[in-house]
Amino acid sequence: MARVAPVLLASALLTALPAVTVRAQAASGAAEESAAIMSVVTTLFDGMRKGDSSMVRSVFDPRVRMITVTMRNGARRTTVEMGADNFAKAVGTPHADVWDERIRNERVSVDGDLASVWVDYAFFAGPKFSHCGIDHFLLVRNDSGAWQILELSDTRRTTGCEQWTR
Repeated sequence: MARVAPVLLASALLTALPAVTVRAQAASGAAEESAAIMSVVTTLFDGMRKGDSSMVRSVFDPRVRMITVTMRNGARRTTVEMGADNFAKAVGTPHADVWDERIRNERVSVDGDLASVWVDYAFFAGPKFSHCGIDHFLLVRNDSGAWQILELSDTRRTTGCEQWTR
């Protein structure tokens, strides 16, 4: 009986080891996938800071939909725009200040070829704070395997943003 216990223990360890390895590989793959997805979001904001409309346009699926929800004077306004042409044009049109959208608290969810990113953000025109809110990105993997933004939704407010202006 004393000899059976070590054999059973060794057998249990050998059985469990592949499961641990698979979980570690899955976690590593998920981290790499999340990093690839976040690089698309980062490219968008880098393009905005550089005023580079081509860089901005490169991250969007041609069918992109952009949705903005604002509150002004107690009234909610929702704007929906199909395509990124107007946005890319605005980014590429020279402006006096750098458009700097700062993000934090990134949450990435992935299921196959569909991903969602939810981030807190604050928008600055040069050094001047403009507004804050939430950005939500819906991304799809295209036929060549690259992630692209299919939908970008954001909220915009000027109150409740103190954490960004301290």
